[in-house]
Amino acid sequence: MAIILNIDTATATGSVALSKDGVVLAMRENTQERDHAAVLTLFIQEMLRTQNILPAQLDAIAVSAGPGSYTGLRVGVATAKGLCYAWNKPLLGISTLQMMAQGMISATQDTHALYCPLLDARRQEVYTALYNAQLDECMAPQALILTADAFKEWLDKEKIYFFGDGSLKWQQLMLPHNNAVFASYHISAAHMIPLAEAACQQQQFADVAYFSPYYLKPFYTPAKG
Repeated sequence: MAIILNIDTATATGSVALSKDGVVLAMRENTQERDHAAVLTLFIQEMLRTQNILPAQLDAIAVSAGPGSYTGLRVGVATAKGLCYAWNKPLLGISTLQMMAQGMISATQDTHALYCPLLDARRQEVYTALYNAQLDECMAPQALILTADAFKEWLDKEKIYFFGDGSLKWQQLMLPHNNAVFASYHISAAHMIPLAEAACQQQQFADVAYFSPYYLKPFYTPAKG
């Protein structure tokens, strides 16, 4: 069992959670996306101090690896890598979509459904994947351009929970279907904890020097006139 610092800045809501043996010890959250870089290290310092935990006592640092906001991901990964170098700790990269699915599965306890996290990727596009209740990947993570029948093949067979900041975009576009459930979801670094704990036990550490966020698509910069 381990003491792990968990960092998520993949979306407009950034959070950090300190866990021990898979249990949350402390958590801090920021809802101002542009302020993630300014508050992240302050949150971490405060949590360690209030829990009387020294950096040397940490077993690993876990970070939400994407997909998500380009800027947010860079902030979180750069912070995690910097702390790993400074404190000589191993790094765990956790899929943002899988982390979201873990959170929703824990909330619903529905073992007979599929789970579809949706992150807004601008225009009619979302970052998404599809998981069963055991977190097995049914549809690989991808940047998907939504159409009215985008998930029809799956919905015809299974109940699916749709959630995340891209779910409203899909709800407004889709053809009505009885198997579609739109659930409220609040992203949190706490949802990373079971995945980080398992990865740490299995020593699935990332290479700190070469690790980079999982963007899923290239960064787009509009051409100047």
